[in-house]
Amino acid sequence: MGTPSSFGGFHPAALKGGPAVHGGSLTHQFTADKIRAYPSVSSLVQFGALGSTMAIAEHTDTGRGWAAPRMGNRGLLTVILVGAFLWSLLNVNWGEPLLHDGGLAAAARLLGAMLRPDLAPDLLYLGLVASWRTLAYATAGVTLAFALALPTGILASGVLVRQPRLRLITATACRAFLGSLRAIHELVWAWLLVAALGLSPLAAVLALALPYAGILGRILAEMLHDVPEAPLRSLRSSGASEWQVLLYGRLPLVWPDLASYALYRFECGIRSAAIMSFVGLGGLGYQIQISLDDLNYAQVWTFVYFLVALVVLVDAWSSLIRTRLVA
Repeated sequence: MGTPSSFGGFHPAALKGGPAVHGGSLTHQFTADKIRAYPSVSSLVQFGALGSTMAIAEHTDTGRGWAAPRMGNRGLLTVILVGAFLWSLLNVNWGEPLLHDGGLAAAARLLGAMLRPDLAPDLLYLGLVASWRTLAYATAGVTLAFALALPTGILASGVLVRQPRLRLITATACRAFLGSLRAIHELVWAWLLVAALGLSPLAAVLALALPYAGILGRILAEMLHDVPEAPLRSLRSSGASEWQVLLYGRLPLVWPDLASYALYRFECGIRSAAIMSFVGLGGLGYQIQISLDDLNYAQVWTFVYFLVALVVLVDAWSSLIRTRLVA
């Protein structure tokens, strides 16, 4: 076929008289994406031992020139999303008014009560109790979610299995399981669990834990899969098993980022716990719903301010923890 190159392969120039291409040459040098984008290029691509030098040996369609690039996956997805958006606009009844009768007056009363919240001692005590319950739901739910996400995320990453077929089956099954958990919103989980378990704290905790486990597990799987192999080779060369590589190599590298993301999900869990309270599980959302039903907007803003204060405090605490993890 040709003369061996210094990289252990063959010189492209030996293939039908094509010009040799080196790593720094601009002549006939293409990336893999460009080769796929031009179907009129019928060529032999030669990889050297470095795995980065490619050569184009022949262009069989010189008379017509280069073909237009095909639409990639991103372009197709963009077209689908834009089409769906335009279709949704066509299905909106633009003849109806945007606000119902009395909507402006109700909005004015709601906004006016923003500066005049109800500060009665009994209501403030009720807000503290509801805030504590909301925080308890979020803490228990995210903790259980992390406990579920840790083993399933490790299995979904496929880093513990060396046999390719078994790794593909295990990773695919675990990723499908995690995807099914996070495909259902926590509010829908709350409705389903309330129907099955009743209005109990367990329903609120599981409604948070199941979708959050799917999210955290997927993030952990991607982090473990994307760990660079270079620092892990020394562990394997010393005889370490894949479990030992995971414990002493992969997990220490991803732990700061994973903990930071888990804290962020905890902040989201507080807001989700408040929303789930609307189904009757108690907490700040439940109190907000009762006040809205009574059209008592001053009490609504009292409980809203409790929720804002709770989220701000947790955000400050998590920011302090993340700073220490990074340091």
